[in-house]
This record gives sequence, structure tokens and C-alpha cells, in this order.
Amino acid sequence: MKFLDLVRVTIRSGSGGSGAASFRREKYIEYGGPDGGDGGRGGDVVVEAVDGLNTLIDFRYQQHFFARNGQHGMGKQRTGADGADIVLRVPVGTEILDEDEETVIADLTEIGQRVTLATGGNGGWGNLRFKSSTNQAPRRANPGQPGVEREIWLRLKLIADAGLLGLPNAGKSTFLAATSNARPKIADYPFTTLHPNLGVVAVDGAEFLVADIPGLIAGAHEGKGIGDRFLGHVERCAVLLHLVDGTSPDVAGDWQTIIDELRAYGGALADKPRVTALNKIDALDDDERAAVRAALEEVAGPVMTMSGVSREGVTEVLRTVRARISDDRIRQSRAEKDDAPWQP
Repeated sequence: MKFLDLVRVTIRSGSGGSGAASFRREKYIEYGGPDGGDGGRGGDVVVEAVDGLNTLIDFRYQQHFFARNGQHGMGKQRTGADGADIVLRVPVGTEILDEDEETVIADLTEIGQRVTLATGGNGGWGNLRFKSSTNQAPRRANPGQPGVEREIWLRLKLIADAGLLGLPNAGKSTFLAATSNARPKIADYPFTTLHPNLGVVAVDGAEFLVADIPGLIAGAHEGKGIGDRFLGHVERCAVLLHLVDGTSPDVAGDWQTIIDELRAYGGALADKPRVTALNKIDALDDDERAAVRAALEEVAGPVMTMSGVSREGVTEVLRTVRARISDDRIRQSRAEKDDAPWQP
């Protein structure tokens, strides 16, 4: 399935039906009087966050969503049927933006959350509504109110517990593949990852969700490389795992590049809790490991060491990340759930 996290759609609520201008016509009734019914109400456009979706790919093939119009009123005091609502089903974590792509209309962060984006027009009144002691036979009926048409943006921000950061080829995808059932593309050239990947990681009987995003380079906030548009997918994370390539000739410079891009991106992303890990230590001997780690700790503070290939130090890194995630975001492992006694 192709990943899509930003799409523009056009929505329109239904128009209300017109009221009827009708008069009662029955045998043996000399003065029938008005009996025009009201028009039906137009349908709403609603967006709902549902489970089981992690991309907006469905909106690539359909960008126009129009609710049904209300039916017109009829004689014999018959009210027109209301127009059917239309529901846009989106993944949890989707933001609804106005046409300017900046104003946030709604942020859907829970399953089942619903927001009405466009309200249908009210139905018009029939001439029966205008009958009075001084106007026994009104020939007036109101038209229905028109629907609302607008263009909006849907922007998906994945909801993960931990996010992976690093330069291209820092080993993020290898780490995700080694610790979860996710199978991201892995190769020895930059920008192998072109869209975010999610994986469920388990350690010490607990599970948490990890998001891997494409690597950043210097100037990403200006659009260089793939840019920083995927950083939104780690905005909701509780902790960031910053992987630094231990085989790089300038590990301190690589670390600083990512930190500068986080600060240039803005928001609270640069202030989120971070765990810094020196990756690919399987390619270094003991002296090289000590020297590279010391150089990185001068600018980054405490640094952990690991290798996604040999899995050396991976468990310790996962435990540290797990400790930074709040308990309410941690899920118990499936094994523990299966061992629990059955309950009706």
C-alpha cells in the first residue's frame, strides 16, 4: 500500500429542500386551505477517525465529497426527506486544515472521534407555516438554504510512542527491522526510506510503537533532500531515539546537524526527551569505540552504543527508551495477555 500523508479534498454539504405551496383539494371540503409541507434538511459532511488505517491513500483517487440534498416538501403536509450525511473515514492522528494549509480545524487523535466539517442547509417552510387569521390562503413558500462548499487539507501525523531520527544511512531501518516485525527497505545508499514505517517493539513484557522516518540532511528545513515534511510523524512521540553512525568521520557534526534541523522545524520537537545511541559499533574495535563515543559525548551528553546488525546493545537501548515512555502509552505483550485466565 502506498503511503500518503497529505491530500487536498473538496467537500460540500447538502442543500435544504424547498417548501411546497399547495392547497387542499378534497371532495365535499369547500375551503381546503394550505397544506404545503416543509423541505428536508441537507446532509452534513462528517470526518471520523477509524481503526485499521495508516495512510490517506484512499483520498488520492477521490477528492470530491458531496452530501445529499434534502427533498422538496409536498402537498398534504408531507415533509421532504432529509439528505444523507457523508462520512470521511481517516486514520487516527489526522489533522484537518483549512484551505490555507495552516489553520487547524480539528485534530483527530482517538478512535471514533467525529467532527462535522460542513453543516447541511435547513429545509424551506411550506405555505402551511404562513397561515394566520389574516392570511388564510398564503401562496408563499421558502426555498431551502444552500449547502456549504469548502476545500480542506487532510494531514496525517502517525501516533507512535517513540520516533527514530538520524542522517540517511544511520541504521534506522535496520534497527526497526531487528526489533520488530516491520520490514522496511534496507540498502547501502542514502534515502532508502522514502516514507515513514511503523513497528511494534517488545521488551521486558511491554510493547510500544516505533516510527521510522526518512533521514534528514543539513538544510532539510529549506527543502533539501526529502525535506522535513515527515518530521510531523514524530511530533506526537513521547521520546526520540537519535541514531548516529559510528563509522562516520565526524559523529559530533552528524549529531549537531539533526539537532539544528529540529530547532529550525520549530514547535516542541527539539525539546522532546531524546536518547542518543551510537550505531554500527560492530564495525569498530574497542579503541575506536571509546574514541568515537567520547567525541560524541562532548556535545550530546550520555551516549549509548549498539549495533542493529549484530544486535549488540539493542536490548539496553530499548529498555532506556521504554523507561522514557509514560506507562499509559505502554501496552502489555501479547504473551502476557494469552497467559491471563479466561473471563466471560
